Amino acid sequence: MAKTTSDQTFVREINLSSVLRLIHTQSPISRAQIAVLTGLNKSTISSLVDELLAQKLIHETGSNSGAAGRPATWLEINPEAGLIIGVELGVDFISVAVTDLLGNIIWRKKEDADPADGQEKVLAQTLRIVKDAMDVNRKKGGYFFGLGLSTPGTVDLDQGLLIFAPNLHWHDVPFRKIFHEHTNLRIFIENDANAAAIAEHLFGAARQTQNFVFVFAGVGIGGGLFLNGKLYRGRNGYAGEIGHSPIMAEPSQTVCHCGNRGCWETYANQYSIIQRVQARLEVKRNSIIPKMMAEQNAPLSIPLIKQAADLGDQEARESFSEAGHAMGQGFAGLINIFNPEKIILGGPLSIVGEYLLPAIKETIARHALPEIDQQAEVQLSTFGPDASLIGAIAIVVDDVLSKPMNLERR
Repeated sequence: MAKTTSDQTFVREINLSSVLRLIHTQSPISRAQIAVLTGLNKSTISSLVDELLAQKLIHETGSNSGAAGRPATWLEINPEAGLIIGVELGVDFISVAVTDLLGNIIWRKKEDADPADGQEKVLAQTLRIVKDAMDVNRKKGGYFFGLGLSTPGTVDLDQGLLIFAPNLHWHDVPFRKIFHEHTNLRIFIENDANAAAIAEHLFGAARQTQNFVFVFAGVGIGGGLFLNGKLYRGRNGYAGEIGHSPIMAEPSQTVCHCGNRGCWETYANQYSIIQRVQARLEVKRNSIIPKMMAEQNAPLSIPLIKQAADLGDQEARESFSEAGHAMGQGFAGLINIFNPEKIILGGPLSIVGEYLLPAIKETIARHALPEIDQQAEVQLSTFGPDASLIGAIAIVVDDVLSKPMNLERR
């Protein structure tokens, strides 16, 4: 049976995507090397590369003229192919960046946000920053592939809808509709931890890793499960709400923002560290933190506690260690369940990762099955507190790499 035009178009897009992904992950790379790695014949590769060159998604960057035989021309992703806007909607901040196709940041802005202001005001603030990003870069002649938004909570990808964000107390927010109406761009929505996992796989510490868990730690704790070479979303796309796994069962335990008691994140998020320090200060432990708060006229915060820890303050360091042990209990469970190659810690709390990791690893060694634990590497995110922001960029880049035919730039 002869192939239909639609069949041929589908196969060509798959092949284009395969070639573009190879150039993205292994550049500089030659046409001959691509042919070997894909199994496609040289004439097909030549045609596919010509199409990608015509779309300016890739460019030629020189040749190995010193090698024996006919010189091979190197191919790389063209960073100037188009721009991407990334938006990270945090619980208490908004971060927006503009990058090229390689994820290099060329413009960014971050502002504090008060969740008590309500959904309408926070969204208006976000849209204002996005407009600034577009205006500045349009004046420079830039065109956009799209906008990626990473958000805490459960997301309906098909509808571009935030279902529920416990720490924001937002329900059923039509993000795709709202942002498209204000930008006229293609809009991509993703849970913050999932977005960060995609960023690590495309640009970061997990580029060649097929099985890893990204733990996004800040106000809450979320998980991006990258299993067997792809993001695992679960039945309805809500997989990864690891912070709401119960690790305590007593009725007297802290109530989580989701309404339940004993959730893992209530013992290992940034608020738990602040509460630990406050409890130590209330019993008059010897610490430089009160003096630092007075001198800086600043409230107790993770950055301030880190400053104290950097100066050797024992109360700060022990509070981080306690949180690390609580975090390690969840990590041990993830290792036992998923047997990952890596667990990567990112998000706002990763700025104190050097104080958390020793306790995390010690607790993993105590609670994870030894045969599984020995195979799992625990490390900090390449992008630290920006993991979810780069993730917002990465979900757009991933779409470009997946569907390179007939791309629109607006």
